[in-house]
Order: sequence, then structure tokens, then C-alpha cells
Amino acid sequence: MEHAETIPEQPAGEETAARRPRGGRRTVLLIAGAVVLGVLAGTVTGYAIQYDREPTPLPPLAQQRIDQPKPQAPNESTSTRSINANRWHKTDDDLTKMLIEAPSGAKVTASGYESPDEFSADYYKQPNQGLGFLLRKDVRRIASRRWSEDDRNYVSVQLFQFADRSGADAYQNDKGYLEKKEYAGNKGKDLPGVPAAYGHLWIDSEAHEKPGYYPVRSSRVVARRGDIVMEIEYTNNRGTIDEGTVVELAKRQWERL
Repeated sequence: MEHAETIPEQPAGEETAARRPRGGRRTVLLIAGAVVLGVLAGTVTGYAIQYDREPTPLPPLAQQRIDQPKPQAPNESTSTRSINANRWHKTDDDLTKMLIEAPSGAKVTASGYESPDEFSADYYKQPNQGLGFLLRKDVRRIASRRWSEDDRNYVSVQLFQFADRSGADAYQNDKGYLEKKEYAGNKGKDLPGVPAAYGHLWIDSEAHEKPGYYPVRSSRVVARRGDIVMEIEYTNNRGTIDEGTVVELAKRQWERL
């Protein structure tokens, strides 16, 4: 008797449950593939449409033509300034031109550039330390003008240009010693017409006297604009200082920076 090979029957629920995950994965893959193909087809179509379109012109400039210096052929008068006219700033010019002029009738005793060591030797009690400070702050140039008026008023105006604003700021703020009694003896005041953080004025609280000498009283102005610090010392050897005169002098110099 032939033995018929039979396949064991499985419950309908189990068969459905075993096949359902396979069919679900196929459906997900088909849908994902269709989405990718749709995105690619849309991108290609978009590029094709954009390629056939005429370029959209940019809006016109508010200023159609910008004035520029005409190119110059090199010759005997060619200079760094003429070549770099668009990048030239007035502070790159001769710094002494920015110093105010001495008033009419005054006796000019010095005018021009000072080297950092010359200035330090005349200004600081400890010139070596002062010179080191200036060099660390990258001082570039020092321009000075000094004059006297009627053998009573003595004025010194100096411009210090540094490599950057940080050096100028450090020099401007290194004036705490002026509060000591042997100097101004007070904290000074803001310089009128100049932002508070950029200018200060000190006038000696009292005249400095020595036997056999006239009483001497001084004032000092320190102000910064950009990488340049202006310093003005106004001294009277009769013991009186007109604050208005000092402020006016400082205002004139400030306006030239």
C-alpha cells in the first residue's frame, strides 16, 4: 500500500502570522524607492527648467560709478601714498603736520620728531623703565612742539602714535601717578568736548615753590583718538593757571587729530 506523503496541516492563524512580516518589508522598500525616485526626478526636472530660463538681472546699484584716483605711471614723484591712495589715512602722513601752531609772538623752542629714548630721558624719572614701557606698547612715532610766552607760560604739545589702539590706550591710562602730591595732587576731571573715556585734565592743586624761585604751577591734558595720544603740558612760573586757556588749547589740538 503506497504511503502517501502528506504535509502536516498548520492552523490558518499561524500561517498568516508567519508570512505577514515578509510582505510588510517589501511594501516599505517599494515605497521608499518610489520616494527616492520621485525626489530625484523632481530635482532633475527643476534643474532642466532653470537651465532653459533667462538669467534674472540684478537690481541696479544706487551709485553707478565710484570715483577713484586715476592710475599713475611710475616716475620721480611716485610715492607710497600715490600708489596706495585708497588706503591712505591722514595719520600716515607727516605727524608733525597735525601739531597745532604756536600762537603769534610765542618763541618756539623745539619742533619735530623725538626718538623714544630722547623722550624717555627727559620725561621719566627712570628712563630705562619708561623706554621699555613705550617699546612694549609698540610706539611708532613721537612728534613734539614746544614754545614759551612772555617768559611766564611754557607749553609742550606731543603726539604719540602707536602700532594699534591697545598701545595708545595703555599709554593714556598710565597716568595714575599724577594724583600724587608731588604732581597734580588730585584725580583731575574730564576734558570738556571729549568723550569721558578718551580725555582728562589735571591742574596742580597748589603751586610748587622753592626758595629763590618763582612759584611754578602746571596743568596736563591727555587724550586719545584712535592710535594717537595727545599730551599737553602747560606751565606757569607765577603760580597761576587759567583753565579756560588750557581747555581751548586742548580743543584745538583734539580737532586736528
